[in-house]
Amino acid sequence: MNRTQKDSFVRTGGAILLTVALVSGGAIFAQGLLGHGHGRGGMMHDEATMPGLRGENATAEESAELAIMFRNFDTIKRTVENLPNGIRTVTRSSDPDVMDVLVSHAVGMIDRVGRKDDPKIFIQSPTLDVFFLHGDEISSVVEVTDEGLVVVQTSENPDLVAALQTHAAEVTAMADRGMAAVHDMMMEQRRGH
Repeated sequence: MNRTQKDSFVRTGGAILLTVALVSGGAIFAQGLLGHGHGRGGMMHDEATMPGLRGENATAEESAELAIMFRNFDTIKRTVENLPNGIRTVTRSSDPDVMDVLVSHAVGMIDRVGRKDDPKIFIQSPTLDVFFLHGDEISSVVEVTDEGLVVVQTSENPDLVAALQTHAAEVTAMADRGMAAVHDMMMEQRRGH
């Protein structure tokens, strides 16, 4: 996808996985693998190679984008506005290369959600499951502006609205704290079961 396409990508039927995985964005989170030797796939925790960012249905490029965002989370800033029917997020990086990855990741994941094509990232948050089941009920508008990567996602389905808002908070935590946020989410999910 060229820069012009990225700058004005508008799609109905998607959800942001991370808008940066770590940011959009972005997902990608704590479902059980950056743990202490267990998780989906039984992989060990390793922040050097980040095996938890791989997935059953993810491309090597998608996993590499996630790794770039996690390794450079300290260059990422993000704001979230909860709307009555969804979210508005603004994500930016002080590093132009990381910014390009943020845009690519957000556009790619929103497209996947619209196609209901779950990448099954090992540490992916369970919050994303509803997106891949009902991606056709999410309207997404993605723009790159002077503010940064602006994503507005809305739905008429109250369960999707709640999931969008929960996921936006998860991504913001990752943008603020990197893998430490993933660890905390994983531990919280274990306590909840």
